[in-house]
Parts: sequence; structure tokens; C-alpha cells
Amino acid sequence: MSAAPPALTLSDDGFLLHGEPFRILSGALHYFRTHPDQWADRLRKARLLGLNTVETYVPWNLHQPAPGTLDLDGLLDLPRFLELAHAEGLRVLLRPGPYICAEWEGGGLPSWLTAQPGLRPRSRDPRFTAAVDAYLDLLLPPLAPHMAARGGPVIAVQVENEYGAYGDDTAYLAYLADALRTRGVEELLFTCDQADKAKLAAGSLPGVLTTGTFGGRAEESLEVLRAHQESGPLMCAEFWIGWFDHWGEPHHIRAADDAATDLDTLLSAGASVNIYMFHGGTNFGFTAGANHDHAYTPAVTSYDYDAVLTECGDPGPKYAAFRDVIARHAAVPDEPVPEPSPKLPPTDVTLTDSANALVCAEFLSPGEQFTDPPTMERLGQAYGFVLYGTELPALGDRVLRFTGGVGDRAQVFVNGAPAGVLERERHEDTLHVRSPEYGARLDVLVENMGRANYGPRIGDPKGITGPVTLDGEPLENWTCHPLPLDRLPELPFRGTDTPVAGPSFHRGTFTVDTPADAFLALPGWTKGVAWINGFNLGRYWSRGPQRRLYVPAPVLRPGANELVLLELHAASTRTVRLTDEPDLGWTDET
Repeated sequence: MSAAPPALTLSDDGFLLHGEPFRILSGALHYFRTHPDQWADRLRKARLLGLNTVETYVPWNLHQPAPGTLDLDGLLDLPRFLELAHAEGLRVLLRPGPYICAEWEGGGLPSWLTAQPGLRPRSRDPRFTAAVDAYLDLLLPPLAPHMAARGGPVIAVQVENEYGAYGDDTAYLAYLADALRTRGVEELLFTCDQADKAKLAAGSLPGVLTTGTFGGRAEESLEVLRAHQESGPLMCAEFWIGWFDHWGEPHHIRAADDAATDLDTLLSAGASVNIYMFHGGTNFGFTAGANHDHAYTPAVTSYDYDAVLTECGDPGPKYAAFRDVIARHAAVPDEPVPEPSPKLPPTDVTLTDSANALVCAEFLSPGEQFTDPPTMERLGQAYGFVLYGTELPALGDRVLRFTGGVGDRAQVFVNGAPAGVLERERHEDTLHVRSPEYGARLDVLVENMGRANYGPRIGDPKGITGPVTLDGEPLENWTCHPLPLDRLPELPFRGTDTPVAGPSFHRGTFTVDTPADAFLALPGWTKGVAWINGFNLGRYWSRGPQRRLYVPAPVLRPGANELVLLELHAASTRTVRLTDEPDLGWTDET
């Protein structure tokens, strides 16, 4: 008996869902960038906009933190997210990669894989394909009940992601499509690439729907897509309505009326669309990626993206504008536009306790001995920091050089005193240090600011990435403390009112009557990481543009709450403020 056709099929110029004409009106919503207790709210707001579908990537690196494992808990409970989408009456476009880009750490590829010497990611390298096979063997069975073939919401699955911007190995794409099919995925398969003739040709697969990605020039982009694929539906699989931000660069915005005009052009042409992003969310913890063109540029914590919903899930200016456009082309629910969520009343928090982070390294991980400083990957670590220590076999002014550079930001200390900072994005590898004595202690705290998520540098190493020399002579006998900071143990905090000097952990408590969304403002603080009740909100940095971190309401609890900061440098105050408004920083227009 032949298999039943997939729920979503193609006509000469559109889609059919169970044999009936269907236009995909989708919005991107990454479950892993939204607190799971807020998924239902965001999905409801997608339906109220007039969308019939949501799209999400699947981050391999989070779901499989080590070979042979699969994490589907909490923020990663993809089956639950799919259940909630189904309950809201929404279909789902699933984009499992293995590569996702998404301005996400490493483009979603796990560091334990890309760190293998000579491995060629996104290729038919047997080590790469074996890892993909093992991952899909674990990932797809829990998702099978949620496929449309079994009555679930998933109507289409993407093969790779914008592969035409990276390579042109059609056999690699065919392997991935076969990997999905042989594991029971019966739904429509599609590829997506930038609306460019060469990239569409390189990233397409015969027998698989080709879709485009673009943000403007909608008519021209659709013409390019139609020239590549003479029949079938036209679909923009990523309609870019905003953009992402890097540290030290302006916050990106796109006028609502401009984006709405292009959306109307798309829909008037009969095309289907996936709005990227409907809701951007947040790069919680250490999950933000980086780009590396002429220089390394790490992404900020917020993934607001100037999306339809703001980072905290409130309708932004594009919500009403897009709803009006969609209503011209499809039925929109006869329900009011959602109201903004409640916000926490402004609350000051004083950090009364501190603990020196260099001392705390002993509490956070045992020291490991190496002749030469190892990379973070060699230590079996994906995210966070590594503290390296050795002795300086010399006295006086010396030249310290990291011959392989650092990945990505190194703070250098001599006998505990700051000696300087080296940043990969500034192409720095050399520092003048002054050794006060023979055998002075050299400590180097290196932060992974995010692995490259796009282009040929995927899999870039972190930590100290080559030998370290002092006046040209190698420094050896290193003690290394991996500091992933995925969980904070009990630290030796002590009450203090002395000035804030880092690297140090600082702790304070505050009281909440009714939990609500908030934003953590840190004026006077320099750079570090923030946790509330053990939940890692992400990085802050006075470099901007982002000036406040989003605090999801579910992170808070009635009564006493705990805030911990790891301040890497210094602060002019011991107080921070929970406020009711975001501040994503300056724009090109301000």
C-alpha cells in the first residue's frame, strides 16, 4: 500500500491543505527564546494577528549538549510547544537544521562536534553526517505525534537553512532530505535561500519546494524566485521586518508602514509568507551568536528584532499595521488587539554581598593542569568563561602575547591587579604587563562572547587559542578552571559596602507582591552577567546599544527574590533598578 500524501501539497500556483486551497500566513516564534510559561500567550497573539501558522527553528546545540543525549525539558520542551500551537489552531513550519543560523551561538551546531580537528560542517564529511543521524534518531521520535500525518500541527519541514550562501553540494541536501524521510517525516519538505539567482540554484534540491528570504524589493524578489521555480507556490520563508543588533552598533528598527507596504505587496501577489520575526524574544544566558566578516561582532542579549511583538510580548507598532494588511487578504479573528502585559512597579535593588570571582573559581570547578593553555573546547566546555593561571618567570616590564589570539575577550591580572583587556573584535593579541616579582601570579579570564553563526568561521574555537609568550618565550604550566556558569552554586558571599571592583559576584534581594514583566537597568555598571532566582537573563554591557535586560514575569516569585550579578570590571554604585520599560539603545536615527 502506498503512503498517503502529505497534508500540505502543491498546486500550480499555491498550497493545498488536505486538498483545499491554503495560503500560509506564518510568523517566526522561537520557543527557545521565550520563557515556556509565556508560549501560550505568544501563540494566542499570533492567531489574533490573523496568522494561521507559526515557524520555529530547532537548536541542535541546546537539545544535545553532549553526544548521545537529548534535552526536551523546560525551555526546550518542543513537544509541549507544538501541543500549545495545535490547541491554538495554528499550523507549524519546523526548521530542524541541522544548521539554523538565527544569530544563535554557533548557528545551532554543537561545539563538541565542530571542535573536532578538520571536521567540515554542513557537508558529507562522515563525522558530520554520523552526528546528524544520531541526533535525528533521538529528536524525531518525540516529534512524530505532532506531524500532520498523525493529526498534529507540523505541515512542513525545512531541509538545512540558506545553504546556497554556504555551499553547493546537492548530494548533501539530498542526504538530509533522505535522513528526514527514512525517519518517518512524511510532510512537505522545503528549502529556503536568499532571493538571489546563484544562491537559489546552489541551495535548492530537485523535488523539494524552494522558498526565498528577503525583507524589501518584494516584487523583484518574487520574480527571481519565480524564474528559478516556474510553477508551484511563491513563498517568502523569512520576510525580514527588522534586524538584529551587535554590541557597540546602533539598534535596528524598520518603520511599520514600510514593512506593511511590502507585506501587502507579497500578499497581493498571492504569495505565502513567514514574518521574521513575529516575536523575537531573548538570547538568554550565553546563547547569542556572532558574525565575523571583516571583524568579529557578537550579538546582544535582546533578540527584539523590531518584531511584531516586542521582546516582552507586547504588540508593537507593526501589530496593528500588519493586522490591517492581513485583513485585506484573509479573515482576521473578530477579537480585540491584545493589551500590553502588566509590568512590575519600579523597584531599586541594593547588592549588599560580594565574592571575588577569581577566588570563587575554586568553588565553581576544580583546577586542571596543562603544559600549554587549552581551548575551551578541549576542556569539554561550550559556553561561559575559563580562568587560566600561571606564574611569570621574570621581573619588570614585559610583553605578553597570545599568539593565536583569544576567543573572545580576555581580562589579564598580575597578582590579582588588572593589567589590561584583549578583545578579538579589535584584533588584539599583545599586552604590556609589569611583573612586580619573580613568580608573580598571572591570571587570564576569557569569555566566550558567542560563536560565529554565519559563514565559513562556524566552529571557531574559544578560550586561549594558541601559545602564550612573555618577551617571546613560551609560558607553560597552566592551571585552568572551566566556568560554564550554567548553574550557580553557593558562593562565599560576604556583606560589604566597599566600592564594586571586578571580577566579582554581587548579590541582593528584593520583594515582589505580584510577579510581572520587568527590565533590569544597570546604570553605572560596566559589563557582566545577571541572574534572578538562578535564571540567567544574559549579558549586559555599557557599550550598548542595549541598556536593560528583559526579566520575564515567570522568573519572579511572590515574596523574596534574589539577584546576582557577575560584574567583570567595576561599578560606581551598588544599586540596580527593575523598571517597567525596555531600553534597546540608540538607533541610526538618533
